[in-house]
Amino acid sequence: MTAPGPAPSSAPGPAPAPSSGGTPARGRAREPFDRTLARAVQNVTAHALGPYQTAIVRIGFSLTWLVFLLRELPFRHELYGPDGPWSWEMARRLIADNRSFTVLMWSDGRLWFECVYGLAVLSAVLLLVGWRTRAVSVVFMVGVLSLQNRSVFVGDGGDNVLHLAAIYLVLTRCSRVWSLDARRAAREARAADAGEPLPEDRVGPLLWTVLGGFLLATTWFSEITGEWWLPVLLWVLWLGNGLWWLVRRYAPGEPRTLLDALANLAHNAALVVIMAEVCLIYATAGWYKIQGSRWQDGTALFYPLHLDYFTPWPALSELLGSSGVMVMLLTYGTVIVQVAFPFTLFHRKVKNVLLVVMMLEHAGIAVLLGLPVFSLAMISADAVFLPTAFLVALGARAARAGDRLRRRTPEGALPEQRRRGEEHGPRTLVG
Repeated sequence: MTAPGPAPSSAPGPAPAPSSGGTPARGRAREPFDRTLARAVQNVTAHALGPYQTAIVRIGFSLTWLVFLLRELPFRHELYGPDGPWSWEMARRLIADNRSFTVLMWSDGRLWFECVYGLAVLSAVLLLVGWRTRAVSVVFMVGVLSLQNRSVFVGDGGDNVLHLAAIYLVLTRCSRVWSLDARRAAREARAADAGEPLPEDRVGPLLWTVLGGFLLATTWFSEITGEWWLPVLLWVLWLGNGLWWLVRRYAPGEPRTLLDALANLAHNAALVVIMAEVCLIYATAGWYKIQGSRWQDGTALFYPLHLDYFTPWPALSELLGSSGVMVMLLTYGTVIVQVAFPFTLFHRKVKNVLLVVMMLEHAGIAVLLGLPVFSLAMISADAVFLPTAFLVALGARAARAGDRLRRRTPEGALPEQRRRGEEHGPRTLVG
């Protein structure tokens, strides 16, 4: 007697489990929370999110600071130096009270001021091109804080944004693309793939040794330099980069993976803070405007357009200010855009439209009200929300334009990061 065979294919299978609505369940089963959390942690620690966004923020803020320093170069002694109305002794008394960080309190000599101002200009140029960004971003931060805290009454609002961004950029990996560091890393990767020996890096250790001497001086003058937490942060950065260099040279296995994960975590946290800061700026500005009577009746823009201090182009300001309808539309539009922007972050298309509107608004402020540094700082902060596809296309156009200028236009040329196979990475709010 033979064993019974399998049921014929025409036999009906088990009925699908009914869903909560009485119909068969469809699609994938819901993923357990622990797996979702594990994937999120892996994305945060395995990738430096928004490489193009942080690169454009780096370029924007370094360009803003460089433009400001060069524009005020003939007046630097009156703004921040020994010839200013806010004297060195008055600054020393204020810093003793508010504990702001500035190395200009180490000496009231003209030579020391010129050295600090020159280093601030040099660090802005080097950060703009992305040369040794980890070290240069620290010098950039010290230059920004030192000059701004020396004379706290100099600024137009953009200095506050630049002040905070200089600190955040230190924690980001903002040189992964569009930088000399990225080109050097690409050359090293090609040499490693070809089995060629890597050239010994002498510049990096020398640069960090010089910064170590500066850090010792900062610790020595900590009583008059400012708040205690900033020298501690500088020591953490210096020791962390020294540990990174040792691990990369002598222990390239799991220790390097761990340090890379920590660096990605710090980068992503700083990126989120920059995004939150932009949202907070617009939200608070918009809600404070709502409480003002001139913003409520739609006439707020009329008054700065008729002040001599804010009219670098009087004819243009007069033309715009003479139209009551235009003044009302721009006044209400400014409030609506600023209040609505933080609520549109999860709707990509609406967010991109409002982003363009805000950048055009700041460009108009630069032209109409004569506040270019403020506008550049705000546009640089807004750039953190630019779509990745747009930035990649922008980089490709810039590369092709550079090739044409050098009379080299290879067919199908792509940016270096795309040739190496690095795609856009995980999609986030910034992309």
